[in-house]
Amino acid sequence: MSGQYGGETLPGAGANLHPPHHTLLHHPHLPHHPQLCTEEDFCKDSFSFGVDEDEEDEDEEDMARALDTDKPRILLMGLRRSGKSSIQKVVFHKMSPSETLFLESTNKIYKDDISSSSFVQFQIWDFPGQVDFFDPTFDYEMIFRGTGALIFVIDAQDDYMEALGRLHLTVSRAYRVNPHINFEVFVHKVDGLSDDHKIETQRDVHQRANDDLTDAGLDQLHLSFYLTSIYDHSIFEAFSKVVQKLIPQLPTLENLLNIFISNSGIEKVFLFDVLSKIYVATDSSPVDMQSYELCCDMIDMVIDVSSIYGLKEDGSGSAYDKDSLAIIKLNNTTVLYLKEVTKFLTLVCILREESFERKGLIDYNFHCLRKAIHEVFEVTVVRRNCVEDELYSPEVKAPLLNGTPRGPVWPAAFLGRGGAFKQADNTSASGVSG
Repeated sequence: MSGQYGGETLPGAGANLHPPHHTLLHHPHLPHHPQLCTEEDFCKDSFSFGVDEDEEDEDEEDMARALDTDKPRILLMGLRRSGKSSIQKVVFHKMSPSETLFLESTNKIYKDDISSSSFVQFQIWDFPGQVDFFDPTFDYEMIFRGTGALIFVIDAQDDYMEALGRLHLTVSRAYRVNPHINFEVFVHKVDGLSDDHKIETQRDVHQRANDDLTDAGLDQLHLSFYLTSIYDHSIFEAFSKVVQKLIPQLPTLENLLNIFISNSGIEKVFLFDVLSKIYVATDSSPVDMQSYELCCDMIDMVIDVSSIYGLKEDGSGSAYDKDSLAIIKLNNTTVLYLKEVTKFLTLVCILREESFERKGLIDYNFHCLRKAIHEVFEVTVVRRNCVEDELYSPEVKAPLLNGTPRGPVWPAAFLGRGGAFKQADNTSASGVSG
């Protein structure tokens, strides 16, 4: 997509010219990493950058193969009318919060496969609030055995004592079947509470839930708590934290983003899933909610404008493609810079105007980062090909990752936290060769 944002013309891909030769910058955790330039290196030569189209198509095919497998499960549980279905519709189906008022209560398990237009590859199972775990027809062992995360939703505007009892029953049963599940508690509908009441409610829910686990001898079971609402970005922030725990490559991606911002004069960077606005990774600096909301709004703006002006006359094409790019200059000397990484991912940078004057340096380093992100998942594709026969062998039991067997079930791009990190360390992640 090309367009006009913030008074600047947005170009498409650059020319395919050779980059400069420069000294590699080494990082203690990534011996082989993108050949990112500092400003001093950049000033030694002038250049343009670009992406070879054939090479880019191969990268996209590898990414598609890496993600084209069965998906792990995220379970949405809670009492009736606690807001489970509304969360799913707002986050993954772009439903406006006001429309969720007309959703009917869930009366059966609803399975939603988040894969066709998203980098986030998993199934969401939305459970009706009246599920009875003591019902012999309910095979809870089968369900919990293949689960990566269990999200329990508690309505903060209602009497939550019954919900706490159901939470204890649910997580204790699930933990005994699969101790690798990540247990997440959304203290939901907090938009109607004052700030003090929000904190007090979260503290009370946290204390009571953990006391129940201690009394049951389940001290080792860890619960994570989030204050959420579909009327602001808190639900996207919470889901981002949940999904990040299921991405084994997260340390590698964070290291790459840290290297990128340290050499480009950028203050904050997010790697977003375009469809859901979940940020897959960010650098190691703290996340400010206001900055996160600005980035989410920018993604919405780019997709909305592209849907109107970026498509062909016959309506074909995509609102988000390899040419998607946007620059927004705010009145507080801050610049938001968005660039496409893959057809599912986008990078949003927050930086100062004086730093954006070195846009050529930023673009070159982004090009290297983009190549490195592709290589992280390409390495895993190769790794899957090497171990796939062994994992499928009946004599070998596949190891578990967050309750999900590696290889046949977990997306190949997410195979093995340690293995992927080691592969990335031993593989050159340079974006371009000079």
